[in-house]
Amino acid sequence: MQSSSIKLLPGWQNSGPGHWQTVWEEEFGYERVQQHDWMRPKRGDWTARLQDVVVDAQEPVVLVAHSLGCILTAWWAAHSPQAAQKVRGALLVAPGDVERPDLAELIPGWSPIALQKLPFPAILVGSQNDPYCSAERASLLADSWGARWVDQGNCGHINAESGLGNWPLGQGLLAELSAVAAAKN
Repeated sequence: MQSSSIKLLPGWQNSGPGHWQTVWEEEFGYERVQQHDWMRPKRGDWTARLQDVVVDAQEPVVLVAHSLGCILTAWWAAHSPQAAQKVRGALLVAPGDVERPDLAELIPGWSPIALQKLPFPAILVGSQNDPYCSAERASLLADSWGARWVDQGNCGHINAESGLGNWPLGQGLLAELSAVAAAKN
């Protein structure tokens, strides 16, 4: 797939310097989906923005989501016919469990999490020591979404603090999804 067909969906507060999404954007030219307000995300606003990006894409896309971006992907896919038509796959990394009371208070309006099977192939990568989503919960989300579960081990929130650099494991998983996407075109 061309780099323009890979869409990066950061989570709450965006992905800053040293985050693998930022590294991928800089190294590979993937497009970051910009949101209106990274600090006070509104599910409706973020969903509308993702819809616009997918509808405006000249070719099918693969989504690469982190944290709240995973929750956004599932919610949007449950409500948009474009999900089945234009998305060829999703790499979902370290979903934030916005149904936990502490996170629901920090990021209101994102519960409930959509739990339907995604209409495209997906891989969900979680961590054994993610402070925002237990490995058990991430595995259950993967099952609900019909995504393949990948256990990253003890990698925290799989973000800049995890020190992954350009995250070779993630690149390999994205290459798998991109191969599936290319076969469907």
